[in-house]
Amino acid sequence: MPPVLEVSNYTLDYATPRGVNRALDAIDLAIDRGEALGLVGESGSGKTSLAWAIMRYLPKNAREPGGSIRLADEELTTKTPAEIGAIRGRRIGMVFQDPGTSLNPTLPLGEQLAEVLVRHRGLTRRQAWVEGEAMLARVGLKQPAQMMRRYPHEASGGEKQRVVIATAFACAPECILFDEPTTALDVITARQILDLFAELQAETSVASLYISHDLALVSQIAHRVAVIHRGRIVEQGTAAEIFTNPRDDYTRRLIAAVPNPRHRLSGVAPVSTAAPLVEAKSVSVHYGRTSRLARLMGRARERIVGNRAVSLSVHPGEILGIVGESGSGKSTLAKALTGLNPFTGEIRFDGRRIGSAADMDRAYRRNVQIIFQHPDASLNPRQRIGEILSRPLALYGGHEGSRDAAVARLLEQVRLPADYARRHPHELSGGEKQRVAIARAFASNPRLVICDEITSALDVSVQASVVELLLDLQRRHGTAYLFITHDINLVRQIAHRIAVMYRGDLVELLGIDELETGPKHPYTRTLIAAVPQPAGTAGTIPEGSET
Repeated sequence: MPPVLEVSNYTLDYATPRGVNRALDAIDLAIDRGEALGLVGESGSGKTSLAWAIMRYLPKNAREPGGSIRLADEELTTKTPAEIGAIRGRRIGMVFQDPGTSLNPTLPLGEQLAEVLVRHRGLTRRQAWVEGEAMLARVGLKQPAQMMRRYPHEASGGEKQRVVIATAFACAPECILFDEPTTALDVITARQILDLFAELQAETSVASLYISHDLALVSQIAHRVAVIHRGRIVEQGTAAEIFTNPRDDYTRRLIAAVPNPRHRLSGVAPVSTAAPLVEAKSVSVHYGRTSRLARLMGRARERIVGNRAVSLSVHPGEILGIVGESGSGKSTLAKALTGLNPFTGEIRFDGRRIGSAADMDRAYRRNVQIIFQHPDASLNPRQRIGEILSRPLALYGGHEGSRDAAVARLLEQVRLPADYARRHPHELSGGEKQRVAIARAFASNPRLVICDEITSALDVSVQASVVELLLDLQRRHGTAYLFITHDINLVRQIAHRIAVMYRGDLVELLGIDELETGPKHPYTRTLIAAVPQPAGTAGTIPEGSET
């Protein structure tokens, strides 16, 4: 019986003003019915280009010098757009990384799901609506009828991804491509999505191509794994073979870069026993204000709790990890500490009382900096890197020599060439842009840097280099970090203490040694249980794979 999906000697080029760029080179892979093939590699390795080629979502500058992509007995590369339109959704589907960009913000979720059923299964609108509700119930949404009428912005990230998965499975396709479907989700929601994926695959025997840079995750869900590097498949084998006995040097480097909670990083400096640098005392944040007109009409708006009486401290040179699922209040607290969220309660910095954002003067803002999750959103795309880094130098001063020399020193400090000062953000990779954001935060020589999910969008090797850079800067400057993340394996490698947040509350604060002996709060135990084991140490291989 032929494979459901077979890619043979496939090559893909992109024509650019600078010449032809080879994105994929002689790719060979096959996926059988009921099989999950994991495709892993760094950003820019060609993973998503391969998915686009299979789905025939290629841009106009794409060139296909040779090779074949077959879905069962049909060659896809020679299909017309109309023929591909009839195949997509019915015989092959795709689940993208960010469900927010996969869904039309102007249409209710039910309309979008029903449209697929009407077009590809020939159902009437009423039949499609009933079937859509049943599909949403099947993917674990508790109120499918209400969810059908909601718009995308009214659903959480996990709920939206469940709707996208329901849409992908709605027409019982032969093959589904999953492109980083859990990257944007917190660890508990991601675990639930993965369990759902496993259940649906077992029920439908769909062939799956699972694209990810999370090797720990792939080691648990894939039967076989293909490793791609610079457009070439460098290694293929069963999950057990790849992660326990890798043959290629690149595969070994990828696996070595995966955070392993059993191994503390050597660069972590000992924490100071001095008085706390920053203290939060009963800090609360609420969202939602009632307008004067609404109050006069007696329509008081319900206030949403972001943080509820959170109290914690950070010592000089300490790395305090903050973990919790999406919506737990991690970023809300970070924004309160930087004056971006109004708060009640009290913050003390170096003994000085901060009662509101109005008390955060230039000295406070110089000493407390924040690095955001997405550098694309925090770096001005119209400015060159030199202009971006010059801004904090102009605001806070304290640099020697010319501003250009200071910018060059900042770039050197984060291991980027000085001539990057002349580039715009779009000319840098994701890891390079995050290094620029780090350089900007350290331009004022801060004493506390808040890192808000700064490695979540990076592949494992880039993540490892960014973390190593942060530890190097901490050794040089004695900086304390408030490290917000949903990667518990990573935070166990670097943090001195870990704060666990749940629905706005700080439910547990414990030292790293206490975490090893066993947390006390049930939510902390649930959080740790949901984390995939590191690749190469994972004890679970999906049924049906060789061991």
